[in-house]
Amino acid sequence: METQEPGFRHKAPPPVNDINVTPMVDVMLVLLIIFMVITPMLSHGVTVDLVRTHNPIPMAAADKSDAIVVAVMHDGKTYLNTTQMPAEDLPPKVKDMLTNRLDRTVFVKADARARYEKVVEVVDNLRAAGVDQLGLITEQIQEKGKGNLETPIPTGK
Repeated sequence: METQEPGFRHKAPPPVNDINVTPMVDVMLVLLIIFMVITPMLSHGVTVDLVRTHNPIPMAAADKSDAIVVAVMHDGKTYLNTTQMPAEDLPPKVKDMLTNRLDRTVFVKADARARYEKVVEVVDNLRAAGVDQLGLITEQIQEKGKGNLETPIPTGK
């Protein structure tokens, strides 16, 4: 064991004047990876078990952030984007959303097990709101042996 002489002090190393950016880069890369993984999982509106069809029409406009989507659930509940409301309350809300818009298209996605009566009620209320174009969102039936791992594009008929 060494003994120190009185009055002898260890000198501290001089302060470092440059910035170490390695930890910042590590944090930014982790955040980038997190956002790249989570972003495709974000869905617009309510999750619905869509009807499947062989010959759908691609509707890329349904994925836009400002798209108006009405969902009919299997239990008869109706959602305007993410807000639950009765079907009879749709006309004034949709009419307000369509003001000052050039594209007056509203998309309807109905659960495969939803009652036809409820879907017709929603379509009737949307027509009462002055909807020019109505898009019915469906999913394409995947052929056997053609596995598609990409996110499906909303399609309609």
